[in-house]
Amino acid sequence: MTAQMTGAAQEPFSRKTLFWGIFASLLAAAGFFLLSTYAPDFRQPQGGATPFSKGGTGYAGLVEWLKLTNGQAPPMERGEKDLASPVASTFLLVVTIAPGSDPAALDRLIKLRAGKDTLFILPKWQTFPLFSHDGWEEKVERLPNNVVNDWLGRIAKAKLGEAKNTLSQINIAGRMVAAPEELQWVADDHPLIAAGDGRAILTELDNEPFYILTDPDFLNNAALKDEQKAAAALDIIAMLEPAKGAVMFDLTLHGIGGNYDLAKLLIEPPFLALTLSVLVAAALAFLHGLGRFGPPRAEGRAIAFGKRALVDTTAMLLKRAGRLQELGDRYATLMRQRAAVLLGAPHGLQGEALDRWLDSRDKEEQHGFTARFRAVHDSNNLAAMHEAAEKLHDWTARRLIERR
Repeated sequence: MTAQMTGAAQEPFSRKTLFWGIFASLLAAAGFFLLSTYAPDFRQPQGGATPFSKGGTGYAGLVEWLKLTNGQAPPMERGEKDLASPVASTFLLVVTIAPGSDPAALDRLIKLRAGKDTLFILPKWQTFPLFSHDGWEEKVERLPNNVVNDWLGRIAKAKLGEAKNTLSQINIAGRMVAAPEELQWVADDHPLIAAGDGRAILTELDNEPFYILTDPDFLNNAALKDEQKAAAALDIIAMLEPAKGAVMFDLTLHGIGGNYDLAKLLIEPPFLALTLSVLVAAALAFLHGLGRFGPPRAEGRAIAFGKRALVDTTAMLLKRAGRLQELGDRYATLMRQRAAVLLGAPHGLQGEALDRWLDSRDKEEQHGFTARFRAVHDSNNLAAMHEAAEKLHDWTARRLIERR
């Protein structure tokens, strides 16, 4: 009973419980990592000239208007993968440019959409968020022409016209609609939608199927509150789309789906295979560490007991001091004295006289001790010293056995 209570006290949780707890934690961490990585791509921007904005300069109304007309919501382009798909080439891509859009994203989009129908809607108004209504905005003033021309110049070699519009109505596909205030236009002799002679509101590039709507007040939310402009908005789309209802909106200019970071590189091809390999290796290492092979290894003493430890420590100190090369002659002298004592040499014999006496103890070899003594004394490297010392030690041991 006591042993059972002791075991329960040492292991308050079973291994199965710990395993599932760790697995759930890892699964939750992986889910959090994936969601936090892709959250910016699915976050809808509030305000501004975006397809999700419900402010006056936004285009949420046009998206909803096309959804009601075609029976399905138009798709949203969130990155280069969407643009490169074969299906995207059959859509009219509507690119809504805001004052704070990414110019580099626009340059990439222009290259990827070469030869494909694309409608660019220029910005016009500087706005300020209306904090009393989420997603709403307040119109401050019209953007300077040089700011709009910077965006226009990235698409076509053109600039906004400086003259003021005098027309009160604009003809859009046979439908007369009220002209917006401070109309933006470009010079074009063959406009798709004209605002007088040589003035275009909707123009097409000569070398690309790119269309530019210079004034967004024909398609934005502020325009759709007018019944005639709402009907004219569908007429504009119908003039440009290659197939009925084939309209797609771009989001990359507004910071969605166009940016890559380290987290995305780790979980998307081609680095996804490497990430999975590392995770599998880590899992195998973890599973290998769950089991123990044999008893736990006891921690050794910093300084061991015994003669061997003393010898090893002395050898280590001599090695670090660089004095091992000088031990040959000292060891040879020490072994000469030890052999003399063990073999019973006459008292007072030293030097060469002692060597001759020790040589006389060997009946099988002449100068056996002297040759081995010289080999140890004259050795100049550790390997030769070790070999010569072993031979000298063996010679002394054999003579001692013969004496007994």
